[in-house]
Amino acid sequence: MKLEASSIEIGRLPTLDARSLRVAVVCARCNDSIVSKLLEGARAAWARHGGPSEGLILQRVPGAFELPLACQHIAWTGRVHAVVALGCVIRGDTPHFDYVAGECARGLMHAGLLTGLPIIFGVLTVENPAQAEERADPARMNKGGEALEAALEMIQLLRENRS
Repeated sequence: MKLEASSIEIGRLPTLDARSLRVAVVCARCNDSIVSKLLEGARAAWARHGGPSEGLILQRVPGAFELPLACQHIAWTGRVHAVVALGCVIRGDTPHFDYVAGECARGLMHAGLLTGLPIIFGVLTVENPAQAEERADPARMNKGGEALEAALEMIQLLRENRS
């Protein structure tokens, strides 16, 4: 397979167009006050790039550990161009954080490789609630919007490389 130069330049965000796309956003209910802000950012990015309201599909799961299975299942339906996983895991006093955050990341990567569909890791893995608030704030560093834009960029990249 011969790869040709892409229209995407290193360090520059490509022009993203969501008008004809369908993207699923799977949100963990655990730490919902944070995840809701991530979702707000994702919805804003979707609208900013012309995405139709019916093209953004929202699903909920109990927590970050359940995200990989749900995302993989949705990817396999063939009804979406990408899946964005949104969640928040905050370190506590036990090793629970390490298991949940690590397995969530590994599972999402595996699901993307297995299905061949962009499955985007929009899960905050933070030390404390203040870090989570900072990264989820739609007016500042909203990682939900960044995750949605990463999905759009990956859709575009995969389409360009199929040609």
